[in-house]
Amino acid sequence: MVRQNIGIINAMIRITVGLTMLCYSTAKMVRRPWRQGHWFMIMLASMKVAEGIVRYCPLTAVGESMMNSEDEENEEEQESYFNPS
Repeated sequence: MVRQNIGIINAMIRITVGLTMLCYSTAKMVRRPWRQGHWFMIMLASMKVAEGIVRYCPLTAVGESMMNSEDEENEEEQESYFNPS
């Protein structure tokens, strides 16, 4: 089970924006199928909808893990500076 890392409001915004982008890109692709950029937008939009439904964002998880590792490094540096003896 994946740990949820975005809130309910953020999830609703992702679903709404994702579906809007998906509808727009699909309509553009139907009108001009020879253009190449619409598939990329459709994949991004479907990813945003999926992130909203599952309430898990991989980029947010990477950012949180980087922040946690930086905090641990800062704590280790502060401990090495403080030597009461």
